[in-house]
Amino acid sequence: MLKNGKIFLPPPQDGSDIKEILRRVVSSGAGRNVGEDGFPPGSWSPELLAEAISQLDSNGVGVDLRTVQHWFQDNEKGISQANIRWLARVLGCDDPNATSEWQIALGAAQSRLAARRRKQRTESEGVVNDQTSEVDESIVDHAQRTNRDGRSLSLAVRTEAIFSKGSPLDLPSAVFGGAVALGFLSYLLGIHSIRYDLGDGALKEVGFLWAPNWTLLFMVLMPLSFTVASNCIALWKQYRQSLDAEDAGLRVNKSWSDSYSAFNHTHWIVLIICLVFAGVIQWIAIRLRPILSGEGHYAPDWGNFSNIRPDLISAPTEVLFTGLAYLYMAVFFYLFFSSLILVFAITHDYAEITSQSGEIVNKRCNFDCRSIAYKIFTASFRCTCLGLLIAICMKLQSTYTATGRGNIIVWMFDDALSGLSQPLGPGTSVAYSLPTHYSSLIVALSSLVVFISGTLNLEGAKLFHRTLGKMTFVVAILCCAYLLIGSFVGFSILLFVSVLLALCGILRPGFDRDDFVDAEG
Repeated sequence: MLKNGKIFLPPPQDGSDIKEILRRVVSSGAGRNVGEDGFPPGSWSPELLAEAISQLDSNGVGVDLRTVQHWFQDNEKGISQANIRWLARVLGCDDPNATSEWQIALGAAQSRLAARRRKQRTESEGVVNDQTSEVDESIVDHAQRTNRDGRSLSLAVRTEAIFSKGSPLDLPSAVFGGAVALGFLSYLLGIHSIRYDLGDGALKEVGFLWAPNWTLLFMVLMPLSFTVASNCIALWKQYRQSLDAEDAGLRVNKSWSDSYSAFNHTHWIVLIICLVFAGVIQWIAIRLRPILSGEGHYAPDWGNFSNIRPDLISAPTEVLFTGLAYLYMAVFFYLFFSSLILVFAITHDYAEITSQSGEIVNKRCNFDCRSIAYKIFTASFRCTCLGLLIAICMKLQSTYTATGRGNIIVWMFDDALSGLSQPLGPGTSVAYSLPTHYSSLIVALSSLVVFISGTLNLEGAKLFHRTLGKMTFVVAILCCAYLLIGSFVGFSILLFVSVLLALCGILRPGFDRDDFVDAEG
């Protein structure tokens, strides 16, 4: 049968696995162009099939010849989903309907091969005798029940499910919706925009909606961070499944759930720190005690304004609002740190799998593996940049509360003009402690760990060194901008440049994709 000038063979429906189907199409030459004499030109060879796949219009990379040679060998190695798509297009003779039919048939045949492989492994294990088998089964059943119960109670697995289950927009929408709800509540309570007299006639803005660590942080930066982490975990779990299906040189000894369960204690530590220390204890020390006692050494702001204007907001109302805000903050900062743990765990899992197969880039996955490594590395870079921007928002607000400027925008604008040698009068200084400096430092350091982990575990310097250099420069200048906030006149100029570079990096992490393409050669 001919189709588009090529030999077409309908996909078999006899229950064959993918190896059996491949032997038939190879011998028949299905998908090859008809010879000049109108007869089939012969069977496929690994070189011809690899060349045919590489010549497909939409596949600019092709497939490695060694991979195709594995298909021709009598082994238990299957074909990845990505390569099944290209093979189906060859066998379908570029006909959309025929290609779809072949893709379905090859996918089902791949599943049958995997099922047969699992059955053979199970049968090869065997048992010595019935009595030993019964004892072993009871032990295994007990272990499996214990493992299932432990996993069902695993905080790490439950947290991972929050990022990987449902829509990728669920978690970003939740944090954004919570921030919007708090903003509406602050407006209804009259603390969205409030000013107080510094004592010399100057007014200082300390409203809730003017605080970047409660608006910009939770409405923009944290939702973006959750989106990056969710997409990264979805990509990695899909790649994990392709490894299990293809089994072409990689030995995956543990499932992703088992691998991530090792981080359970880390999640519990982070949960305790976020809820108990950053949430409850910090709220009591910074909000509750000053409100109840009517005094405190922290700067006046929306969270303790009942001490200054009890006619504007009562102490019980402010206690309730600040308690709700700090609970919201503690929960979502736990999820933020969990997203960093997730990306770290993915880079660690990648390194663990690839280390078991030797020179992975040269032997097995070629472009696919490099592409996955690049995508995971860019995700770690994005998470690091967003984490540093979150830390900058926290420190920026904390530093602003100790200044005498009218609002945070005027303060930064005046600082930039001062840095450009414009004559400006000094603002009124206020001596208050800065309680969030330490917590912002924790956020910054945790974000840096993710980037360093990606650099080491994903071999970024070897695969895409020029892109790595650009990313490292952006991270370094962000760190400098964070550390130097309020340290010298004109720091806001450095801050503006670093934020601009970070935004460019987040939107286009490599700044230039050519470096990654060069690495392929």
